[in-house]
Amino acid sequence: MAARPQFTGLRWSSWWRNVALRNGILTGIYLSCVLVSWLVVANRVRELEPYAEMRNLVAGAALVAVMAIPVLRFRRQPGKLFVAGLAAWTLLTMTYRVVEMNFKLLETRMGALHVFMLGAVSFGFAAVLDWVFLICAGVRHEHMVHSRDAAAPAAKHSTH
Repeated sequence: MAARPQFTGLRWSSWWRNVALRNGILTGIYLSCVLVSWLVVANRVRELEPYAEMRNLVAGAALVAVMAIPVLRFRRQPGKLFVAGLAAWTLLTMTYRVVEMNFKLLETRMGALHVFMLGAVSFGFAAVLDWVFLICAGVRHEHMVHSRDAAAPAAKHSTH
């Protein structure tokens, strides 16, 4: 039997095998790109100033759409959903903190801690809702199985 080679230099990359963390990091990169794009367009493209409301609506919808990636990917695994969401939102918060240095008034709108808590609570809420839904679905399934098992002997008994 051949032994699997162990590369000690690549041990640091073992986190890449964790699908929830990998998905969260990629989602965090996408969220950060949307945030930076939103801020650059909002502050550097003066031609779109009359359409500020529509611009903000589109950017907010893009953030929500990207946030839905871990929710849809791990809809039956609430723990992984929370890990992926928290990793994504942590990257977004770090990006927000870096961008605050360039856009000084951004911190007066919402601080980095507030941004982090907003995302952590949102993904925590989504994970808890998913968990409760899975529990309810499991209880319903068990109830259906038990009611069919109870109905089967009664049907056999009444036909004789």
